[in-house]
Amino acid sequence: MNTTEAVQSRRSVRAFLDTPVDREILERVLQKAQRSPSGGNTQPWNAEVLTGAPMQGLLDAVAEELPKGKDSWSPEYDIYPKDLDGAYEQRRRGVGEDMYAALDIARDDKMGRLMWFANNFRCFGAPVMMVIHTPKYMGPPQWSDIGMWLQTIMLLLREEGLDSCAQEAWAMYSKQIRDAMPIPDDHIVFCAMAIGYRDPDAPVNQFDVARAKLDEAVSWHGFE
Repeated sequence: MNTTEAVQSRRSVRAFLDTPVDREILERVLQKAQRSPSGGNTQPWNAEVLTGAPMQGLLDAVAEELPKGKDSWSPEYDIYPKDLDGAYEQRRRGVGEDMYAALDIARDDKMGRLMWFANNFRCFGAPVMMVIHTPKYMGPPQWSDIGMWLQTIMLLLREEGLDSCAQEAWAMYSKQIRDAMPIPDDHIVFCAMAIGYRDPDAPVNQFDVARAKLDEAVSWHGFE
């Protein structure tokens, strides 16, 4: 698989098979990902990789909190800006509506949507999850470094025949994450990532995700 194939085949997979993932594969991916760029070579990423009983324990702990709704949330940053609007908000809403259409969950089916939302916190059935954290004093440049590292991992996973879903939603349950694993107090819980083999028959893995046209994002200067 070349780079273009990895980029084009990568998507946020939201239905996984329960096929186990070998640690050897994950170590190979993560070792290669250490070559990701970072400003000043700071490499500000830290990860906890879970499977089996430790992962299930965290999923169970969060499942107990889900019925409490927002009262159980403990995010350490705003996942979306409070004033998100315009094309950015339209894209966010658009992909959500396309996903629910693929799942045949109507707009007015609030319970159906809530039940699907809860799948975030089962990692969509993936057998492996990573929790990513970084020191609280890190700023936007270092967070962008972590993003480059995560993208590198996602593309390397495709090379291995694996898929993923980066999940910032997990930041809402930072307390339960901290209770489940030794994350330093001076670190912020950034996100999780579900990792496994995609379910090729799941409709949620098949709908087209719209992308903005190039001229909506890129301007050219000095070219003929």
